[in-house]
Amino acid sequence: MENLSVIFLIAGGIILLLIFLYFFPISLWITALFSGVRISLLELVFMRIRKVPPSLIVNSMINSSKAGIDITSTELETHYLAGGNVPTVIKALISADKANIPLSFKQATAIDLAGRNVFEAVTTSVNPKVINTPNVAAVAQDGIQLVAKARVTVRANIMRLVGGAGEETILARVGEGIVTSIGSSISHKSVLENPDMISKLVLQKGLDAGTAYEILSIDIADIDVGENIGAKLQIDQANADLKVAEAKAEERRAMAIAVEQEMKAKAQEARASVIAAEVEIPQAIAAAFRSGNLGIMDYYKMQNIQSDTDMRNSIASPDQTSGTPNKPKE
Repeated sequence: MENLSVIFLIAGGIILLLIFLYFFPISLWITALFSGVRISLLELVFMRIRKVPPSLIVNSMINSSKAGIDITSTELETHYLAGGNVPTVIKALISADKANIPLSFKQATAIDLAGRNVFEAVTTSVNPKVINTPNVAAVAQDGIQLVAKARVTVRANIMRLVGGAGEETILARVGEGIVTSIGSSISHKSVLENPDMISKLVLQKGLDAGTAYEILSIDIADIDVGENIGAKLQIDQANADLKVAEAKAEERRAMAIAVEQEMKAKAQEARASVIAAEVEIPQAIAAAFRSGNLGIMDYYKMQNIQSDTDMRNSIASPDQTSGTPNKPKE
């Protein structure tokens, strides 16, 4: 029983020692003390309570102190609790200080909290990077398409990193400038002979305004001849005009057919009316006889006139077999 009690006491002592060393990081405090960083052990305990890793804050303070940058533990804790990346900010401040780039701790933390990599921004300010644009197709005034690809050398502008546009805006503006430059050229040959005219025209537009970068140069890496857009558009227009003309001709033909059918219908109606009228003639003659308006001699005269008319028609019409006029019967 005594041995078991001793074991429990030893285990409890070890646990208490670990808890004490967790909340009282004495070794870290000694390291900071010998590194020239003045921070009390009580502050490290409060960091543990606030769930801030003391090693992160102390190591960042040591790095900044050795670089000659004065930053308090409270500032670092505030940035950490705000969700910032403390080591990246310290690296950016040290790099900016060595490169004589004006960058305060407040600016660095604002850039970091804005979601940008502040250390990468400082590196880009020291060492400009090249952005390759995608293929940009544009058409000159002679209708020939040109496909250009450019390399844009940019440098980060520290003062405009917060609220400034990114690389996508730079690429969009450069592409728009290339299209405008090629489109304003009278001939595609002049562009092929002097491609640096595109760079000069694009640089004059101030495309880096409102962005987080400063454009140093725009170089046309490649330019190729594409399709003859002008001729293709003319062919498409001619085909469209032909289809329109065919449609109008078909419309006129349909209208002519409709008019012809209408005239035929009217002619049939007229013939039907004549036939109907001829059917009523005998009835009219009979009615005239009954009423005394037509006498027998008048009827005979009408029959003689009809016979004479038939005879003249038979004489005037040629014979189908002999080709000679028909002779009246004796």
